[in-house]
Amino acid sequence: MHDAVAAAVRIVRDSGLPNHTDSMFTTIEGEWNEVFDVIRRATDAVAAYGTRVSLVLKADIRPGSTGELEGKVERLERAITAQPVPGDLE
Repeated sequence: MHDAVAAAVRIVRDSGLPNHTDSMFTTIEGEWNEVFDVIRRATDAVAAYGTRVSLVLKADIRPGSTGELEGKVERLERAITAQPVPGDLE
């Protein structure tokens, strides 16, 4: 499966849209039509490796928001740093 996944991820990365790949998912940020064009092309690339493609899709639609691929993680990291460690007495 890694060759099929690699073909899809290559399309995502070549799209120029902000993206992130981890061990389970690839996340893409952009305008609806741009993102769905990339998803279609990535799905077609995977289909070239077999007769079945499984796709999990989750959308976070926030008009006017950009940079959230990194922004959400930055806010999370600040919140983690600001919280006291359980068990620490101050």
